[in-house]
Amino acid sequence: MVGVAQLVEPRVVISAVVGSSPIVHPISRINGVLRLFAGLAVMAGCVGHVDAAAPGSPAAVPTLFVAGDSTASSYNPNPKNQQGWGAVLQPLFDESKLRVVDVARGGRSSRTFITEGHWDRMLEQVSAGDFVIIQFGHNDSGALNQEPPGSTRPLRARGTIQGIGNESEEIDNVITGKHETVYSFGWYLRKMIADTRSKGATPILLTLTKTNNWTDGRIPCTAEGYRLWTWQTATNEKTAFVDLTRIIADRFQREGPEEVTAQFIDDTVHTNLTGAEANARDAVAGLRALKGLPFNSKLSKSGRAIHADRGPPKNSVCPGF
Repeated sequence: MVGVAQLVEPRVVISAVVGSSPIVHPISRINGVLRLFAGLAVMAGCVGHVDAAAPGSPAAVPTLFVAGDSTASSYNPNPKNQQGWGAVLQPLFDESKLRVVDVARGGRSSRTFITEGHWDRMLEQVSAGDFVIIQFGHNDSGALNQEPPGSTRPLRARGTIQGIGNESEEIDNVITGKHETVYSFGWYLRKMIADTRSKGATPILLTLTKTNNWTDGRIPCTAEGYRLWTWQTATNEKTAFVDLTRIIADRFQREGPEEVTAQFIDDTVHTNLTGAEANARDAVAGLRALKGLPFNSKLSKSGRAIHADRGPPKNSVCPGF
């Protein structure tokens, strides 16, 4: 049972630029106060039960959580105009029918999103009927602990074991100073799926956003690595799946290098506001195509203008699985 202390200040936090204050979703503060009074009343014996919220009331509106890394994270205004797609997803949905809470955090892998406590803090807010997007991989390829000799990468100890197996490795984490068991990328995804389902919510796996890298005028895309492992995990766990990598890659190919480059900041991974909005539209196209899930009925006017993904075109730059 959720304790009163948790209800006083629910931790719905939109991650911001490093060094800035977290952005707390205002609706969550209201809901937290309402739940606090209800919880205190029950504990004091003032009421025998709390009636279910009427349809259309804030408490009855399901939430779509976005768990991921910097490519989905929300940022305060900044000189580079960096923004992640999760931060601009809400306008594509009718907020009276579906609320979006972006808990993605820059620099996190599937492993460190869990070990640093971000995942558990999000789970405290998840209720039956909610949805949780899970998208990782950009930061999972780093070192498990110490960087190898000659490496110029900063010490982060955030990598995961490649693949979806049950392998593990015992380490004494050089960052935290604690002993840790590190698992495979697939293991962390399976944990998130199981945790989400235990709350009565629906997990949705998304493959990575695409980077702005070109080879002879084409966007490279393979059926390997984190794209493959995300699909394999979704298939094995019978989990909703959106191949966002493929959707974005095919759009990039249509748009061309010049138009795509204008959607990024000064690197090939992180988008500006224009790129974030484009990726958010692609995510909605994928969500609209998921059979058995209600996203089509929860869109805003601008969201309804986005066509559902029809699968890979014949000339797709991404091979099938």
